[in-house]
Amino acid sequence: MATATHQPAPPTKPADHTPNRQSLLSLWHLLSLDAPTVATLWTWFIASANHIRLPFSSTLAMSIAVWMLYAADRLLDARLLDARYPAEEDLEARHYFHHRHRTTFLTGIVLASISLAILLPRLAPQAIHLYLILGVLLAGYFILIHVTASLISGRTTHRLPKEIAVGIFFAAATFIPTVARRPDLRLPLLPAALLFATLCSLNCLFIYAWEHPAPHVPSRAHATTRLALRHLPFLSITILTASAILICLTQNRQPPWPIPFACALSALFLLLLHRRRHTLAPITLRAAADLALITPLLFLPFLK
Repeated sequence: MATATHQPAPPTKPADHTPNRQSLLSLWHLLSLDAPTVATLWTWFIASANHIRLPFSSTLAMSIAVWMLYAADRLLDARLLDARYPAEEDLEARHYFHHRHRTTFLTGIVLASISLAILLPRLAPQAIHLYLILGVLLAGYFILIHVTASLISGRTTHRLPKEIAVGIFFAAATFIPTVARRPDLRLPLLPAALLFATLCSLNCLFIYAWEHPAPHVPSRAHATTRLALRHLPFLSITILTASAILICLTQNRQPPWPIPFACALSALFLLLLHRRRHTLAPITLRAAADLALITPLLFLPFLK
């Protein structure tokens, strides 16, 4: 009697972990509106703290560009759902949401690209020059983590500490409109830019720690990330200390005191969220991490 040939079972589609009902805070996160909100707010805040009035086209272009990047990044990550291997450990609610509505997001990205192209002639030439340099570096980073990694192993493996890279790119983008109009501020604002970059990286690290609690940190995580995850409270206190020193050293000078003050408050809020992480739903906690970065709103009375 011939032995029956057993065909391998098709891969099971991972369950969608996106809640059926979302709060406004969750939707703000799922629609990739959190990062654009933070980027636009800090872009305006940094300029206003230095007595620079940015045109509406500048902040609008920032919002559109950041939304495109984050939506595209989540769509690229969500492609794991179409692969023939388990992807549960890599994906979160935002990825399932983008995968489910990928046609809508792709249409939105195309429309956003057209809008951004229309806005570009309205931006300061020096700002466009700096954004082009940043864009080339960012494109190389995208290729490294999405294209090259997929060709090599079929999976997305981060050969560079993604959290640090995101912090640097995010901070650079928000400071460019200010330093493009005031090149003399590049060096004086460097400490504040590094502080904000560190804060953005801390934000990413906290999110990574909440989504991959020890001892379930993926083995492919960068060594720098693994080290930082073990010292998140210390890193938060370091930002608080550095912010206090910067405020004391720069009274009535550059950088303006509201910038390090806002960084300190955000680091404190992230630390408080970390302490209460077990009492919040995962998607609420993830959205709240970005909500912790909107501290510039507290300084509106000081920036009139």
